[in-house]
Amino acid sequence: MNLNNPIPSKGLKGLKENWRNDVSAALSVSLVALPLALGIAVASGVSPMAGVLSAIIGGVVTTFFRGGNLSINGPAAGLIAAILGGLVALDGNINYVLAAIVVSGGIQTILGFLKMGRFAKLLPSSVLHGILAAIGIIIFAKQIHYALGTTSNANTIIGTLSDVFYNLSEINPFVFLIALVGILVLFFYKKINTKFIRIIPAPMWVLLLALPIVFGFDFFNEHSISLFGKNYVVGPDLLINIPDNPLDSIMHPDFSMIGTSAFWLTVLSITTIATVITLASARAVDKLDPYKRTTNLNKDMVGVGLSTMVSGALGGLPITTVIVRSTVNVNSNAKTKWSNLYHGIFLILFVLILAPVLRSVPLAALAAILVHTGFKLASPQVFKHAYDQGVEQLLFLSLTLIITLFTDLLYGIVGGILMTLVLHMLLAKVGIVNFFKKIYKSGSKVYKSENGSYDVKLKGIANFLYALKLDKLLEDIPEGSNVSIDMSQTRLVDLTIMENLIEFKRVHDDNGGDVKLIGLDNHVASTSHNRALKIVTGRVKKRITKRQIRLQKVAIRNGWSFEREVDWNTSYLRNFHFFDSRPIEMKSNSLKGLDVENNFKWEIADIVFDEGALDALEVYQTTVQIVRLPVSIPRFIIDKEGLFDKIFNRVKVFSGARGDIDFVKYPGFSGKFQLSGEDEDAIKAFFNDNVIRFLEQNEIHHIESNGEALMIFKYLHIARTDEVQNMLEFSHNLLRHMDLKKIPKIVV
Repeated sequence: MNLNNPIPSKGLKGLKENWRNDVSAALSVSLVALPLALGIAVASGVSPMAGVLSAIIGGVVTTFFRGGNLSINGPAAGLIAAILGGLVALDGNINYVLAAIVVSGGIQTILGFLKMGRFAKLLPSSVLHGILAAIGIIIFAKQIHYALGTTSNANTIIGTLSDVFYNLSEINPFVFLIALVGILVLFFYKKINTKFIRIIPAPMWVLLLALPIVFGFDFFNEHSISLFGKNYVVGPDLLINIPDNPLDSIMHPDFSMIGTSAFWLTVLSITTIATVITLASARAVDKLDPYKRTTNLNKDMVGVGLSTMVSGALGGLPITTVIVRSTVNVNSNAKTKWSNLYHGIFLILFVLILAPVLRSVPLAALAAILVHTGFKLASPQVFKHAYDQGVEQLLFLSLTLIITLFTDLLYGIVGGILMTLVLHMLLAKVGIVNFFKKIYKSGSKVYKSENGSYDVKLKGIANFLYALKLDKLLEDIPEGSNVSIDMSQTRLVDLTIMENLIEFKRVHDDNGGDVKLIGLDNHVASTSHNRALKIVTGRVKKRITKRQIRLQKVAIRNGWSFEREVDWNTSYLRNFHFFDSRPIEMKSNSLKGLDVENNFKWEIADIVFDEGALDALEVYQTTVQIVRLPVSIPRFIIDKEGLFDKIFNRVKVFSGARGDIDFVKYPGFSGKFQLSGEDEDAIKAFFNDNVIRFLEQNEIHHIESNGEALMIFKYLHIARTDEVQNMLEFSHNLLRHMDLKKIPKIVV
C-alpha cells in the first residue's frame, strides 16, 4: 500500500474528504469518455446518444452498487462485436438487442449475488487476449471504411478488410484528412511531454482538431468539392446524428424474441464478454491503485448487472468496467469511487451544454478513435508480449483469434480453452483422466511452522483450472506472513497460476510479509519471463547474454556482486511514489556494491514495469539505481519540466496535488526541473548551492527520495554497460555534492 499517505475513507466521509481530487480526476475521465462513448455507439450500429447514455448510467447508477474503488464504468469497445452479432442474429432490430442486454444484466446480477465472480479466473489470460485481439480486428475492419470514406458490402471480416485495397481509388480525401489527423494525434500523443497539451486527453483532441476541417469544407450542406479533376461529396451524412432533444434518443426493449435460440445466444455472448471484461479490468485496476485496495468482484458484478439492466431498458449499451478510462482516473490522482459518479455528472453537463458542438463531430473522427482502439487490441506489440511470455502463449492467442474471426466470440472462447487444455496435456505427457486427477486431486497442502511461517507444497498440474482451488488453498494465510511456495513437485505450472502467485506475493510483501517462490530449478520454459508456462524436465543450464557477460566482468573487476537471474522480490521499489500505480513485472541483472567515499550501498538493476493494463497497457523496460543512504533525508521527487508544465501544475494544485517547489535564487534550476515533496522547508534546506549547480549541469530523467534511499534513472531503455558506469559516476558525484556528513545520522 502507499506508505506515505493513509488509505482514503469510504462512503460519504470519503466523498467529503476527497471531493477535490475526485472532481479533478472525473473531469479528465469525462473528456476521454465522451468521444469513446460516441464512437463505441456508432461502431455498435446504434444511436450515438446510446453510448453517452450508457456512460452516464455507468457513472450515476453503478457507483452506488459496485465493489471497486478507482474503476470507471461505461460502454466498452470489447462489446461492439457482441452487439453487432446480436443485430445480425435478431433481424437487425435494436429493440430485440436491448431486450437481450436487459436479460444479460439480470444474469450478471444473479451471478454476483451467488458470488460466482471468481469463475472468471478460469479463463486463461492468453485466450482473453486472443478474444480482445479478434475484437480489435473486427472494430478495425468495420471502422476503417468510415475513416477512408469508402464502403464495403462483404459478409466476412476478411472480406471487409480486403475491400480496403479494392476501394483505394474511391477514398474521399476530405474524410480521410479528418481520420489521418486523428490517428496521428492518437499515435504521437504520448510522445508529447508538454503537460499543457496533455491537460486535454487525446480522444478529445481528435474531435477538436476535426472541427476546423468540418467548418472549413462546410460539411453541414451537401455539396461536391473538386480535387485533381475528381468530385468528392461532403455533407451532413458524414456527421453524427444527435437529436435536438437528447431524450428523443431513448428506446425501449422488445422481448418478443425471448423464446428463440438466436435471442439466448446473443444474451450468452453479451453476458460472457461483459463479465470477463469487467472482472479482468477490475483486477487490473487493483494493481494500479496506489493504495492497493481490492475490488469486491461479486459486488462489482451486481453493480454492472443492475446498471446494464437500466441501460438496456432506456436504449443504452451494456455497462462494464473500462480499463482506459480507469487508467486515466488513477493517473489523475482520484481517491475514491465517487470520481465515477462525478464523471457521469460531467457527461450530463456536456450533453446539455455542448449538444450543438457534438452535432458538428464527423464520423471520420470517431472512426479514427476506433481504428486506433482496434489496432491497439491487435497490434504487433500484443503478439510480441504474448511471445515474450512464451511461444505457447502466442499459439493460444493466435488460435483463439483465428477461431473467433471465422466463427463468433463464444466459439472463440470455447475453442481457445480446449486448445490450451490439449497442449497442456501434451506438455505434461499424461492421459486425459490422469491429467484432471493431477489438477483436482493433486495433494497440494499448506503447512504452518512453529515460528508462524507457512510452507505451501504445490503438486501435480497447476494450470488455469486449478486457479479457484489455489485461492482456496491460500485464503487462510494471513496477509503479511512469511510464506514459502514450493513448486518442485509440479509437473506443469501455467501462466495463470504464475500470475496468481505473483499477485499473492505482491499483496503479502506490501503488507510486511515475505513470500518466496521456489522449486522451479528443474522446470524448463520457452522464455525467461517470470510468468511463462513451466514444465518439469530436470535441471536446465540457462544461457547468458553478451551484456550479462560484460556486466559480470565489470562486477568481478570492481569487487561488486552480480545476479543475473530474475529476482521475485521487488517490494522495496514499491516504496517509491513512481511505482504507486505502475506494477513492476520483474527485476533482473542486479549489480550491487559499496561507495566507500560516500558510505552508501547501491544497486543497479533492469526492471520491467507497466503503465495501464489490458488494451491500455504500455510496457517499459529501464535500468534503475537504488542508493541506500547512511542518514535520513527529506522525501522529494525531481523530474524534467517542460515549457507549459508550471501552468499545468498550478491547475493541479486545485485537486490537492503538491505544487512545484521554486528556488527564486536559481531560476535556471527551477525552470529545468519540477521538484515536489511533503516538507518544502526541509527540501529547500537540503538542496544546497552545490547540489543545485550540479543538477543544472547534468541530464536526468527521474530522481526520487523515500527518506532513506534515492531511486535514480536516466534512461527509458535498458542501459548499456557504459551507461551503467555513467549512472554510478552520476550518483557518486551527486552524493558528494549533497555533503551527507553534515546531515545528522539516523538514531536507531
